[in-house]
Amino acid sequence: MTTVTGAGDRSDARRNRARVLSAAGEAFAERGLDVPLGDIARRAGVGAGTVYRHFPSKHALVEAVFAQQLGELVASGERRMSRSAPTEAFFGFILEVVGTTRSRATVCDALDADASWPRPVLTATVARLHQLLETLLRAAQRDGGVRPEIGPDDVVALTVGCAAMLRVRHDRAAGIRLVRLTLDGLRPSAPVVTEGRSFRDNRGPHPAPACEQCGTVLTLRPTGRPARYCGAACRQRAHRSRPSP
Repeated sequence: MTTVTGAGDRSDARRNRARVLSAAGEAFAERGLDVPLGDIARRAGVGAGTVYRHFPSKHALVEAVFAQQLGELVASGERRMSRSAPTEAFFGFILEVVGTTRSRATVCDALDADASWPRPVLTATVARLHQLLETLLRAAQRDGGVRPEIGPDDVVALTVGCAAMLRVRHDRAAGIRLVRLTLDGLRPSAPVVTEGRSFRDNRGPHPAPACEQCGTVLTLRPTGRPARYCGAACRQRAHRSRPSP
């Protein structure tokens, strides 16, 4: 008897592929990339042959898992963009990316360590993610919620740094608090940093105090009157430049 391949078979194939991807993502996060494909097949409830039909190598499976995870992030970001105010959508998305990095850490580290992998699907998904990030950023800037000089590369670098910081914190709640404090630096209300220094009091951001003669940044005194000059030489120059009474 001849078996006719139809819509039902294709639907079964799609479901099996999704089950393998889900099982592989969980296994990689729990046990690393050394987990055998046979174990992934058992976790997914399919035969090993089904895994190999969809993913002929471990490399192909790892790439597909990561592409799916990034695709889910893109879909989540697009939903945020349609449902939330621009600034809320932007910061909410960055926090989501940072907060879910741990589940992708093993796969991400493997891809970073081996740049020779062919990854056309992954490349397309990463491009979609970067485009979404720029769209969210520009909308938040037009909304007045993010500094206008911030670019997409700045956001990517900051996101990577926040994710690394969160990964090494044992207290996740404390780590998220630090991430939020760091991301606050993107807001227009954050203090302006000049030559690595900044100054803020309870009234908001202010430039660091500087010598009235040469512009050298001054060290704040805990008591007494604020300094006006960096030293005796500038003080004398200022005195000589004063008009005679």
